[in-house]
Amino acid sequence: MAEFFYGTGRRKTSIARVRLVPGTGKIIVNEKEIAAYFGRQILQNVVRQPLEATSTLDKFDVLANVEGGGIHGQADAIKLGIARALTHANPDTIPTLKKASLLTRDPREKERKKYGQKGARGKFQWSKR
Repeated sequence: MAEFFYGTGRRKTSIARVRLVPGTGKIIVNEKEIAAYFGRQILQNVVRQPLEATSTLDKFDVLANVEGGGIHGQADAIKLGIARALTHANPDTIPTLKKASLLTRDPREKERKKYGQKGARGKFQWSKR
């Protein structure tokens, strides 16, 4: 039986559940190839960052389920999930991933809209007359 390594990544409102399986380097996102799911090459590179940093691009197959948010947030969530799963697979990769700041979750979230205002910070224009 093959061994699995799990990692969860979050970014804004995106949540990614990532499973690493020893394999040849295929990346499947929501049951689609990475090129079909993320059309832009830059997003594909973002997802591959942890694997390239640890030189394990051709050692693991990545199976990711991601939901919520936009495609940029989803790509960053998958990136964090892969990095966390790699630390379970091989704890020796932690210093490399930390140095590349791939284990740090980006804490920025959207600020909520306030009542009596146009948005989170935008106020309605005031005029004297």
